[in-house]
Amino acid sequence: MNVSSKVLNTLRLKNPKLLLLDSCNSLSQLKIIHGYMIRTHIVFDIFSVSRLISLCSDPSLATFSLDYARKVFSQIETPNLFIYNALIKGFSSEDPIKSFHFYSELLRANIVPDNLSFPFLVRACSQLEAIDMGIQAHGQVIKHGFENDVYVQNSLVHMYSSCGDVKAANEVFQRMACSNVVSWTSMIAGFNKIGDVEMARELFDKMPERNLVTWSTMISGYAKNNCFDKAVELFQVLKEKGVKANETVMVSVISAYAHLGAIELGERAHDYIVKNNLSLNAILGTALVDMYARCGSIEKAIKVFNEMPEKDVLSWTAVIAGLAMHGYAERALWFFSEMVKSGLKPRDITFTYLLSACSHGGLVEKGLELFESMKKEYGIEPRLEHYGCVVDLLGRAGKLAEAEKFVLRMPVKPNAPVWGALLGACRIHKNAEIAERVGNILIPLLPEHSGYYVLLSNIYARTNRWENVETTRQMMKEKGVKKPPGYSLIELDGKVHKFTMGEKSHPEIEMIEQTWEEILRKIRLAGYTGNTSDAFFDIDEEEKESVLHRHSEKLAIAYGIMRTEAPTVIRIVKNLRVCEDCHHATKLISKVFGRELIMRDRNRFHHFREGSCSCMDYW
Repeated sequence: MNVSSKVLNTLRLKNPKLLLLDSCNSLSQLKIIHGYMIRTHIVFDIFSVSRLISLCSDPSLATFSLDYARKVFSQIETPNLFIYNALIKGFSSEDPIKSFHFYSELLRANIVPDNLSFPFLVRACSQLEAIDMGIQAHGQVIKHGFENDVYVQNSLVHMYSSCGDVKAANEVFQRMACSNVVSWTSMIAGFNKIGDVEMARELFDKMPERNLVTWSTMISGYAKNNCFDKAVELFQVLKEKGVKANETVMVSVISAYAHLGAIELGERAHDYIVKNNLSLNAILGTALVDMYARCGSIEKAIKVFNEMPEKDVLSWTAVIAGLAMHGYAERALWFFSEMVKSGLKPRDITFTYLLSACSHGGLVEKGLELFESMKKEYGIEPRLEHYGCVVDLLGRAGKLAEAEKFVLRMPVKPNAPVWGALLGACRIHKNAEIAERVGNILIPLLPEHSGYYVLLSNIYARTNRWENVETTRQMMKEKGVKKPPGYSLIELDGKVHKFTMGEKSHPEIEMIEQTWEEILRKIRLAGYTGNTSDAFFDIDEEEKESVLHRHSEKLAIAYGIMRTEAPTVIRIVKNLRVCEDCHHATKLISKVFGRELIMRDRNRFHHFREGSCSCMDYW
């Protein structure tokens, strides 16, 4: 065996076994030294064995190996409390159930647990989000008299918060004689988990002290609860306080910018990462790729991806997803091919985006081939979302009868999104017959979903079946279903502006409306006539047109033209699918005003240039 002279010399020191073990800086070296000791008949005392297991059970050390720790443990006749605690700690993150196994063995050995036994036993419950096991662990804490130990209390607050039982977490928190930043942060995380960001922020503001984990918890809480503007605002406060963000904080912040479509702010965040020498690891790099793609700059997304020092399957999937959203099906397929060549195995989410890319690109045969390959080549069982993608693929290509047969022959029961994909295809191809059949199945499945009523209503409207339109709308009223308000976002000079239909609260609304009237005048000269086919009621054409001219994206576009000059790209984010009238109007605006506009709607990206759209009117 190759054992360094330095390590061999350690054997001659006064306490050779502990010093020798501590000198190991890798698992392989630890195994070599352990084997050397056994072969040379060096007697292991309980302290040396305890230290050996501790080195194998600590995830932060290079010697970490739970398999080896378990192997060593199996050779010990009378394990002590230190050994059991080391194993409970080691397994609490990697294999939480095993922590309970070792705790049970500890009790069977008539060993009394101490305050170091419980924090990691409780953490195992947090990892599993197993509230019943957590309650049992809490009972053991009380039984052995450690309910007032601050470290145990912190672990209990964290466990209850992780399991979503904020009431129980708060009861422990309120009993703490000395609450600290750990317990406060756990409470904030708990309120974020149940969606009560207001209470989480109230605690955040009351905290006597905060650390970076606290800032990260609050910012990520806002981002995960779709309060993206709040996440952005709090990040600004963090910088003003002189706190340096880490990679975890930046992932949440960049996610917020991605959802807002705020590319200027996203670029500033990217600069912050570079200037502060943050590590562009796979998670942060993937967040940047996703942000640039979702903000409409797919080339920058690919540039970041190519510069990433480490890439995992989610990094590749983010690029594929971005290309799919932008309609670049062939490029998405190329990246998939390169990913497979690199030795990475695709995940189910990868195929979701691949099938979406094929759908938007009209690549029916390739999409069906990929769907078949999931199980045959990669051992991935298709999920309902994959079946939905195939329905969308066939439906968008006009193969409505084939799509309907595919749904009816699915080996699993189709859910609402699957039927919804078929209904959406009926809208594209104006097939009221199949739409009616689908609607009769779909609406009872998800009676509170406004989008399906709207789709069906629009299909009826296009075929002038106004009686059916009225019936559908009346059904919505009776069931109390309301269509969510449409809104559009535009970022200018690092500030995100939000517009809703008939927006009147914006400080520049009068000038925005004047600008829109001027835009309308010019595009009418280019042949624009309002497309009122998506109107819901049999109202007169003048009223329909008036409503269409107040759609949120038109106000956002007017503001963009008012505040910027060519060749600045106007970027719009819309929460709903762009209607046909707004799509047609935007194409004409790009031609008449010589501007490039990029719009992200609920389904995909639209790149408007010189009077045409990248979707080829297929969305």
